[in-house]
Amino acid sequence: MAQDIPTSRVRRGTAMGKLVAVQAARGAGVALSTVRDSDEERALRIEQALADAAEDLVTVLGSMKGLAMKAGQLLSTFDVLSVFGTKSLTPQQRDRFQRKLSALYDSAPQVPYARMRAVVEAEYGQPLDQVFAEFDERPIGAASIGQVYRARLADGRAVAVKVQYPGVDVAVRADLKNLALVVRLLRTVMPALSDHALLRELTTHLAAETDYRVEAAQHDSVARMYRGHPFIRVPEVLLELCTRRVLVTELAEGLRFDEIAALPTAERDRVGEILFRFFAGTMLRERRFTGDPHPGNVLLAPDGTVVFLDFGLFKHMDDTAVDFEIACARAAAEFRAGDLRTLLVDYGVLEQDTTASAELCLRLFHEATGWLLTDAEIRIAEDTAATAILAFLDPRRGYFQHLRQQYAPAEHAIARRVEYGTLALLGQLRAGGNWHRIAREWFYGEPSRTELGVLEQQWLTEISQSAYGV
Repeated sequence: MAQDIPTSRVRRGTAMGKLVAVQAARGAGVALSTVRDSDEERALRIEQALADAAEDLVTVLGSMKGLAMKAGQLLSTFDVLSVFGTKSLTPQQRDRFQRKLSALYDSAPQVPYARMRAVVEAEYGQPLDQVFAEFDERPIGAASIGQVYRARLADGRAVAVKVQYPGVDVAVRADLKNLALVVRLLRTVMPALSDHALLRELTTHLAAETDYRVEAAQHDSVARMYRGHPFIRVPEVLLELCTRRVLVTELAEGLRFDEIAALPTAERDRVGEILFRFFAGTMLRERRFTGDPHPGNVLLAPDGTVVFLDFGLFKHMDDTAVDFEIACARAAAEFRAGDLRTLLVDYGVLEQDTTASAELCLRLFHEATGWLLTDAEIRIAEDTAATAILAFLDPRRGYFQHLRQQYAPAEHAIARRVEYGTLALLGQLRAGGNWHRIAREWFYGEPSRTELGVLEQQWLTEISQSAYGV
């Protein structure tokens, strides 16, 4: 069980440093010992080392909460082993590591109930039983900023109550200061980071996440946006019960992500399309998006609808930004290399004197986003997202030296987080589909070609007609 959350910048930075040092020492030990091992002994040693590494990550990042735990949750979504080139591991070893790490989004170390109850009562200024008729002491989820409990109101409604960890707001501010230091250290590698636009964006949004009133308003706007949708559900928010450190929504129940990933192929494909439509469609159609696609925020309800949770990071994009995203996607899909490079330069992503050729820009887009640009049925592999990200970061790919000076406006950088986070979810589901044909609904305004797309288009038409009194 978690004790007090470390809140000072030094303590949190030291904890992260020790974690990195331990993993480095452990990796060196495994490398030395496996020189003399048989193949069987080597496999056992590596599996144990991976299990220990995952346990350390869950324990340290989970107990730190805040931004540190959010980083761990992000790692749990991606196939991080492929980033480190561990292709020789067996499927069992890789699966064990990911399963251990996935504990960060649904079973991280918990803060004792007595301390969490004190937060609730301080927020409401009255005893817990005067606000809720029932309140289960056992949390049903442990997130990066707070724990979630099952409760019941006096009128019988079942609700989910997210309670903020005591002191986590101070911890987040400490993490953001440490993040600023890391960004400064990376300037020599990625000079564009010196602009700090992305850091300012993250600072604004992550600091806002510690005020649940902001999240409640954002959550409510998404719930209203998708009210009555045929296969997407966002729980309603009880705004009158939300405070700075307590967020109350209707209770949503269903299969968790690991259970969804174990379903038959057709069902996984269906959920995959819904995830894609929600995360990508909301951005491209509604000009808004939630910036935190990870397994802990998705449930499959008994009626077949997919439930989306957690709207602490929510972003509006102006029409110019979305039009730029669409124009780049169309140019890349149509192999118009010259137009793509011109778009990137004119928008300011690339410098006027960039060494990146039109052909290089086109090749990068197809390597990083080929699953979305290719008109074919594609089943997403578990390492697809990690491999796509490596296209930008791995000097061996041939893009890094040309693009290290690129400037990614903050909202587009967060949009890439959503894109690759969604891709990582699709990879964990091993979902298949013609993603390009779905995307053409937003890129070109073409009619839907899937059963789910037709249902969604009918719903959108009904909403439009209702708005105009038709």
